[in-house]
Amino acid sequence: MSVILLPPADIELQDAIDFYNDQMMGLGDRFYNSFLDTVHYIEGVPDLWRKVGKHTRRANIKRFPYLVLYVQDQEDILVTCIAHQHRDPSYYMSRAR
Repeated sequence: MSVILLPPADIELQDAIDFYNDQMMGLGDRFYNSFLDTVHYIEGVPDLWRKVGKHTRRANIKRFPYLVLYVQDQEDILVTCIAHQHRDPSYYMSRAR
């Protein structure tokens, strides 16, 4: 099973990395590594995380106030959104399936 970032999620990931790198050198790398850890957890046990839609689940990124929304299909895990947890939930819930 592979993880695929949909284009909007890929842009959100890069924006978050850039934001943290602007805050402190290397912090964006730490964010990215925490994101990768979260993705590995999702790959290992995709049904563990809380459902937020009929088919969408939400996983929190450790040490950062971000979440990953994803959908599991037969062959892949599709990441639909990477959002700050203090953002208006309607921003990311519009992508829940």
